Amino acid sequence: MSGKVKTILISQPKPATEKSPYYDLADKYSLTIDFRSFIHVEAVEAQEFRQQRVSILEHSAVIFTSRNAVDHFFRMCKEMRVTVPDSMKYFCISESTALYLQKYVVYRKRKIFHGQLRFAELIDSIKKHKQEKFLLPCSDLLKPSIPTLLEDNNITYSKAMMYRTVCSDLSDLSDVKYDMLVFFSPSGIESLYKNFPDFEQNSTKIAAFGPTTVKAVEDKGLTVNISAPNPKAPSMSMAIENHINGKG
Repeated sequence: MSGKVKTILISQPKPATEKSPYYDLADKYSLTIDFRSFIHVEAVEAQEFRQQRVSILEHSAVIFTSRNAVDHFFRMCKEMRVTVPDSMKYFCISESTALYLQKYVVYRKRKIFHGQLRFAELIDSIKKHKQEKFLLPCSDLLKPSIPTLLEDNNITYSKAMMYRTVCSDLSDLSDVKYDMLVFFSPSGIESLYKNFPDFEQNSTKIAAFGPTTVKAVEDKGLTVNISAPNPKAPSMSMAIENHINGKG
């Protein structure tokens, strides 16, 4: 085994079920894998939302890029006593996000469209409904590529910031050392330094998912030891396993 990785901290919430590739990794290689979300979402209150001067009912379709967006859209409607009409169309980033709508609407009675996971795929469905006025519930950290794609395709839409991403308090981890830290967003790196401004990598290996996360790690002068997705590993768990096996 290269690198002698025995302890790993995944900067995400603990999986909801025991069926996680990380648990399989832990069993297979006798690893200690802990989960801790470095960031969390906080609601934008209705009073603050009103200052954005966005009227929900002036829109005929909603674009959902995550389950958080779904939750906060319907929370905001409830807080503002807005009754969403049955005619509202929903465009979801993935099938799982679309199915999550069942928590709030009668699924079979609504017009719901979804992509495969990438926004560039969803835009094809959106383009077929250019006559609609779209609402985009989002956080303060909306990927810039999303509004760019909408604007490039002349889609009429309004951004509606309904929640924000904030750094979690990780002070209880101050004395905990891991052989590997795994990050999935630039916000995770920001949280690391907000909690531990004097962090030094030393022998700690860093795994980063996606090019923007890799860049955020490198911008801090740190070394990325594992990056995913890559040609040998589409998932982070596979990339970690390849590293442990000396294959990546």
